[in-house]
Amino acid sequence: MKKLSKNVLFTCLLIIFSLFSSSHAQNCTNNPLLTNNIYKACNNLPTLNSFVHWNYHQSNHTVEIAYRHIGVTTSNWIAWCLNPSGGGMIGSQCLIAYPNSTGLLHPYTSPITSYATNLEEGPLSFRVSKIGAEFNNNEMIIYATLELPNGTTRFTQVWQYGPVSGDALQMHSMDRDNMRSIATIDFATARASDTVTATTTKLGSRNRKKNVHGVLNVVSWGILMPVGAMAARYLKVFKSANSAWFYIHVTCQSSAYIVGVAGFATGMKLGSKSPGVIHTTHKNIGITLAVLGTLQAFAILLRPKPDHKYRKYWNVYHQVMGYNVLILSIINIMDGLDILDPGKKWKRGYIGVLIFLGSIVVLLEAFTWYFVIKRKWQSARTLNESSSA
Repeated sequence: MKKLSKNVLFTCLLIIFSLFSSSHAQNCTNNPLLTNNIYKACNNLPTLNSFVHWNYHQSNHTVEIAYRHIGVTTSNWIAWCLNPSGGGMIGSQCLIAYPNSTGLLHPYTSPITSYATNLEEGPLSFRVSKIGAEFNNNEMIIYATLELPNGTTRFTQVWQYGPVSGDALQMHSMDRDNMRSIATIDFATARASDTVTATTTKLGSRNRKKNVHGVLNVVSWGILMPVGAMAARYLKVFKSANSAWFYIHVTCQSSAYIVGVAGFATGMKLGSKSPGVIHTTHKNIGITLAVLGTLQAFAILLRPKPDHKYRKYWNVYHQVMGYNVLILSIINIMDGLDILDPGKKWKRGYIGVLIFLGSIVVLLEAFTWYFVIKRKWQSARTLNESSSA
């Protein structure tokens, strides 16, 4: 009886294992390729609904590749790349395919030398032959035979897809899955990693730095700076807040400037690490803000006394510069959120902050004018009563 129980238990475990194994591999084996080619090795890539199939020939150190991307349309391009240097995007040697303006699939090779690439056609650092492509039922496949370089079989692989406009390949999305489409592959051992590589870790580190850059600038230029300006405009009309508004204004603006300089520094650092990534407008406005903010800081040191004859000119200068900083800050933060693409909720969140601050401004503006007009009317009535007496 015990032996029978053990046999039944073993059989059940074997069935469960078989089911698990078949389900684990079904993405590769149960999605037949469009041709009758048979590939001995296959791997489900960890992102972007992509798969890579291959046959490695040790005798001549070549590999037959079939890269499959599911869920694309005739308005998309796809790319699969090897990076012999072991890095990420820069240095990758890519196989590209897209439907051109005539409706035919155009497969070709493209070496990536900068982040600003347009995926121009060109020879790779190793020989590629028998390159082709097929498309059917929202599935695009690139075929090729590669002569593997460097006498090795283990490489970093990168895969990607993006939109096509006419015959122009547009930039891919910056979503999380697109930024994590990198892994390692070993053609000889028929193994490919589903884990994040060291390069992906670096990309994650870079994304964290970009997030820090964004948060610093939103908090400084986008929140503290407007709050400080509001304190200066609306609190000083109250005699009871004669000195409080100044200290609140200086505290907010100096804190915003210090945090903003830190955000500016992180942005410049990111730019120096990615010379091919060009966000000209965002960068130029950032530099302008840093310059204007510095001028405002130094202007405090040159501020004339309240009764000085040049004080009114200084006030005009200070206010004009301040409002320009506020306007440019909002423009650049919105542009930065589009570049960072952290998700619509972040942009909506900042728009919500702007609406909240704008509502307070409208209310305080109305109340301030009411208070000022009322005070002038009372002063005029008191003056008339004094004259009558």
